[in-house]
Amino acid sequence: MSVWLPSAPCTPRACVETTGSTTALPLAVLRLVTVLAVLLAGITLTPFGRWIPAGWVRRWARTIVRAAGVRLRVTGPGAPTGGLLLVANHISWLDIPLLAAVRPARMLAKAEIRQWPVAGTLTASSGALFIERDRLRALPQTVAKIADALREGRAVVAFPEGSTWCGKAQGHFRRAVFQAALDAGVPVQPVRLHYRLTGGAASTAAAFVGEDSLLTSVWRVVSARGLVAEVEVRDAIAPGSHVDRRSLARAAQPPMVGAHQA
Repeated sequence: MSVWLPSAPCTPRACVETTGSTTALPLAVLRLVTVLAVLLAGITLTPFGRWIPAGWVRRWARTIVRAAGVRLRVTGPGAPTGGLLLVANHISWLDIPLLAAVRPARMLAKAEIRQWPVAGTLTASSGALFIERDRLRALPQTVAKIADALREGRAVVAFPEGSTWCGKAQGHFRRAVFQAALDAGVPVQPVRLHYRLTGGAASTAAAFVGEDSLLTSVWRVVSARGLVAEVEVRDAIAPGSHVDRRSLARAAQPPMVGAHQA
């Protein structure tokens, strides 16, 4: 296994639990239909993306989360304008609209997503930057493309763990993507994502891991009761504050939820 193809040990059977209480079937179906409708509306408007205000995109992203029956809680400072590398731990397909609710951005995605129904079309048409994770030689070109987008004043979203985790465990941030921020001289915006139940207990119901199918994961979310998505926007890391990508990746790595913070 290549070091550029990290694999989380999380699996649906071992790590993902239901909320213990699910919504009625008609409500879950209604949520699913509404999520698909909102996504299709986004696909329809994608050709006009450059003319759509960022505030509208943020509202659209929040609508997806709420349509799925998930409460959204965002804390921390607003993300800076201009070129910005937005990084976060990766748990669920819901992470993408959650980060778009913080700041609309081009997404760095694995090439396989192109083949996904609906989500693949939406991702490709949004201007995503695709990485072929099994081709190490292509990595410098991908980093250069990210740096070019950052120099143009765009925001780029990346999940440096390289794989989804269940949320009760997490991987280490891979360093390569941080080279683009160093090359472009732009800040890095770390975000910590966490899913819990209304009562406060951590939940893995939103996790999209292992051999999970996208439809199975979406259904688990829309049929869950009392699911809350927490988005903690941490302080941006200023350009020039770290001399290499190793230390920059370490500084951007969010601590596990519940871990002591100085």
